[in-house]
Amino acid sequence: MKKTLLFAAGALLCMNTMAQEETPAPKFNFSGYVEAYYGFDFDEPANHNRPGFIYNHSRHNELNVNLAFLKGNYTSDRVRANLALMAGTYAQYNMAAEQELIRHIYEANVGVRIGKNLWVDAGIMPSHIGFESAISKDCFTLTRSLMAENSPYYEAGAKITWSNEKWTVAAMYLNGWQRIKRPDANQTPAFGTQLTFKPSSKVTLNWSTFIGNDKPDSVRQMRYFNDVYGIFNITDKFSLIAGFDYGLEQQTKGESDMNNWYSPTVIARYAFTDKIAVAGRYEYFNDENGVIVATGTPNGFRTSGCSLNFDVAPVSNVLFRIEGKLYNSKDEIFTKNKELKNGNAAVTASLAVSF
Repeated sequence: MKKTLLFAAGALLCMNTMAQEETPAPKFNFSGYVEAYYGFDFDEPANHNRPGFIYNHSRHNELNVNLAFLKGNYTSDRVRANLALMAGTYAQYNMAAEQELIRHIYEANVGVRIGKNLWVDAGIMPSHIGFESAISKDCFTLTRSLMAENSPYYEAGAKITWSNEKWTVAAMYLNGWQRIKRPDANQTPAFGTQLTFKPSSKVTLNWSTFIGNDKPDSVRQMRYFNDVYGIFNITDKFSLIAGFDYGLEQQTKGESDMNNWYSPTVIARYAFTDKIAVAGRYEYFNDENGVIVATGTPNGFRTSGCSLNFDVAPVSNVLFRIEGKLYNSKDEIFTKNKELKNGNAAVTASLAVSF
């Protein structure tokens, strides 16, 4: 009898040990990020604001903070949650349409695993569109591309995600096109999808979509948007990103005629060492009908840009960057000394610390 009891106790102890090994202990992590910057726009705007289609590093001739946030993250086998509170000119300009109490929320979401590799998340989340975020240190370039500045950085809603080592598939129900607060008198649901394929550690391919209406239902104009990009780590030192956005929006409610816009972007980065790198970008944004960027000019917003930045990381969690950028537009959409012109030039420097 004693042997039986000892065997049973040993079996229970072994099962308990195995269960502990199979189920990771819950973890809570605390992190933060601060990015200070100085930008000089050679058009020297008197109000210190850079052109209205720019939401990051948007102040001229002053030292400022683009983005600073504190984040708490909780993860367990079945539950996850994120909360990040932010400040900076990114929040000031990009969240201007939101209610005042939530303008400083960078991220606030919860998730539950409902099956193997299958999660449901809800709340305020980073956008599923694009290869850039507002966190400069995570991007190849100091400033954001035209396609990133004029597509969602964040979204509010719910999503279901399945993933394995090579594939990620997600579907979203959203409040709208970069919306936490829905437009007045808008009851039209918005949806998104994302398909990501990583055939190897050196290649990432992504296709994201959005379908919805960003206006009151009385003048509903359905929007259909596609974002495609690839990230290629060609060698240990040289990497390339190529992206293309294409969108359609109804000209009039109930009609089949569409306005369209598109934007290609290519960014190349070369790392001389772990601490020193350069990156160059070419981009173009064509929004002839002013769906996203309204200019009131004959050719709409048809603007190309190029930039070159130099990065130095003296320690692993500190990044100093300097970047020169040129824009050239089909029409005279930029202003200097009250005179209209086609081009714009700027230099930006930043210092980012993460912990």
